Amino acid sequence: MNNNSIIISLNDDVSEIIDLANSLNYNIVKTFFQHRENPDVNSYIGSGKVDEIKEFIEKSNESISLVIVDGDLKPSQWFNLEKKLDIEVYDRVRVILAIFEKQADRKEAKLQVKLARLQYERPFVRELIHRSRSGEHPGFMAGGEYQVDDYYEMIKKQMKKIKESLKNIRYERELRRGYRHKGGFYLVSLAGYTNVGKSSLLNILSDEKVKVDGKLFSTLSTTTRRIKNRKVPILLTDTVGFIQNLPAYVIEAFHSTLEEIEVADVVLLVVDISEEKEKIKNKLKVSLNELFEIGVISPIIVTFNKVDLISEHELKDRIEYMQKNELLKDRKTIYISVKNRKNIDQLLELVYSSLPQLVRFKIKLPLNKDTQSFISWIYEKAHVFDISYNDSVSISIECNAYLHDKIVAKCKDFDGMPAF
Repeated sequence: MNNNSIIISLNDDVSEIIDLANSLNYNIVKTFFQHRENPDVNSYIGSGKVDEIKEFIEKSNESISLVIVDGDLKPSQWFNLEKKLDIEVYDRVRVILAIFEKQADRKEAKLQVKLARLQYERPFVRELIHRSRSGEHPGFMAGGEYQVDDYYEMIKKQMKKIKESLKNIRYERELRRGYRHKGGFYLVSLAGYTNVGKSSLLNILSDEKVKVDGKLFSTLSTTTRRIKNRKVPILLTDTVGFIQNLPAYVIEAFHSTLEEIEVADVVLLVVDISEEKEKIKNKLKVSLNELFEIGVISPIIVTFNKVDLISEHELKDRIEYMQKNELLKDRKTIYISVKNRKNIDQLLELVYSSLPQLVRFKIKLPLNKDTQSFISWIYEKAHVFDISYNDSVSISIECNAYLHDKIVAKCKDFDGMPAF
């Protein structure tokens, strides 16, 4: 398979689009730059640059199969570029959607990606309908499988069906969250830019071995595991990574997944502190804006990862830079290394202290066989920070308000009582 491609960009920073292309195993043969404030209305880049690229493709010793534009193409720009270059053209969003399609491994993720892809295609298919009725070549996207007008109708029907399926999945997810809260579990979500180490952090905190892939968007489906700690039961959820300038319809397609962040009791916003200061600033801004758009009101702990890759001086310099740009403000922050397990215990303590509605109380139970199973249940569901045995059992407990009421009620069933 020919995976050679070229990149077109209006600015010099092409590191992210190269990473995206690499995630699809594309080999970048050449990058063409055209520095301009606004894209050309007809073909994104000027006609002279289009001719230059066409000549390069025709004379290149390596066969080029794809042109990647580091930006968002309007349907007319896409059509004109494909027609003039006689080669398939992807814009930035289409590259991201192609990665999503490649990484989606569960039913919900596949449905979300399919919905986003169909919404992306709609305006392009409308352009194809307009062009085909004018007698022009229909383009690559239709693939010859459908007449473009039939394809457009199919898109509308499929979108309606997928939205209904996702609505049902969302309802089931809400039920599961409700059961977890009633069972005494707190919910903590991992959020942040794509490829910052969220899945690796989940593995350390839960002592699990969830697959970790260094490529962008390796996590599309949510993964939930229990945090291994001796205090209150906490479920930790890894979520899809953020990336800047995603269209609203793509974010909306992943609504049921991103909802795990919105309803979390605490959000761990993971940031790669080893990158250049400007990149850290931009990615942190994107992530904080996404959390704001999702509607997060719970405590956010900014978790700077990969401190093992920089010196103490570099770390201090980056922290001062973030503070100068008012990105941290009064937010809780911690600096960790997932690789070296640095400050992981401190992170757990910070999570624990940020949980809402912790209630401390004491109960007394008669000492018999029946209460032993109840005591084991309390240890499983809550944080027992003191227990003493005399003629009865005195237990000091910390948990959420709902579980407090449940424990007190059960305590009375065993002829025990709250102790004050």
